[in-house]
Amino acid sequence: MEGFDARFVLPILGVVAGIVLGYVARVNRFCTLSALERYWYAGDGTGVRTWALAGASALVATQAMIHAGVIDLSPSFYLAAEFGLTGAIIGGVMFGFGMALVGTCGFGAVIRLGGGSLRSLVVLIVLGLAALATQRGLVGLARIQVVDNLALDLSFAGDQSLGSIASALVGADVRAVVAVLMAAGLLYWIFRDRAYRRKYRQIATGVTIGLVIAFGWLSTVLIAERAFVPVQIEAGSFVVPVGDLLLQIITFTGSLPDYGVGLIVGTLIGATLGAWHKKDTRWEACDDARELGRHLAGGVMMGIGGVFAMGCTVGQGITAVSTLAISAPVVIVSIALGARMGLAWLLEGSALAPFRGAHGGAPAE
Repeated sequence: MEGFDARFVLPILGVVAGIVLGYVARVNRFCTLSALERYWYAGDGTGVRTWALAGASALVATQAMIHAGVIDLSPSFYLAAEFGLTGAIIGGVMFGFGMALVGTCGFGAVIRLGGGSLRSLVVLIVLGLAALATQRGLVGLARIQVVDNLALDLSFAGDQSLGSIASALVGADVRAVVAVLMAAGLLYWIFRDRAYRRKYRQIATGVTIGLVIAFGWLSTVLIAERAFVPVQIEAGSFVVPVGDLLLQIITFTGSLPDYGVGLIVGTLIGATLGAWHKKDTRWEACDDARELGRHLAGGVMMGIGGVFAMGCTVGQGITAVSTLAISAPVVIVSIALGARMGLAWLLEGSALAPFRGAHGGAPAE
């Protein structure tokens, strides 16, 4: 990239990656909440397996680059030595419940906006503002007390990756072994379902999304090594970057958009192209004040929860998985719990229904 200003290259690469991500997700209806809902209420594990395959693909590609010496992710905030356990749990549950209220996550809202959903536009604006308030505003004061000040110190391992923690505990470098075992375990669970092994379109969707995340790591690391200004190493998240995009739209500070902002814009473009290709573009808005209120509340919960948990269904569910961060499984379980409670509240009349034995169809294995 000699001769180029890295600051200009970053958002361009983000847009390119986002176009692929948005198009594939829109055309193939990749949606985390829909996947979980079908898993719990219809006994269909196809969507969950596709989501897991995205994480596994990102993990394999990312860990291969790390152990080949191509990229170094140690500066990534996903691998910080301080692990905010309280934020991972509280934020994850909040995000999942908000996701249920809205009907999708931040990533899904961008995908739906590409098809003409004005409800998603409202959600994204509220989510972005809530994320900014939690990261830099008054809500951030609560975050510092509840999350930052209670963070677990994992400096004995060097960072919070499962490989580093295991290496510190056994006294030998077993990071590559842990990466292989985690990838093998995920892939075994995904493909143990004979029916899923024949769903080539879903398999291609999961692999493509995972590789887009790995591309983000590669792009930002290589540019960070050549830039004369600090560059955030990132791969994909749909919480704080949404707020950053809002700031880029309404203010001018002289700073250029980063990769994450470019990814949001590209995802919207890709989703729009996908909706146009499938001929399912249509304008949608909230039917009444009650629905609008639910979307507003969901957007706030996802914005605050996503910052507390340092990620969303993509940020923690795929991106952090690729780094083997210990936060990933904690946040994923917490998001799933919050989503289950939210869906139960909407469909079964009580958020506590899952704890009383009320459930839908048996999960497909």
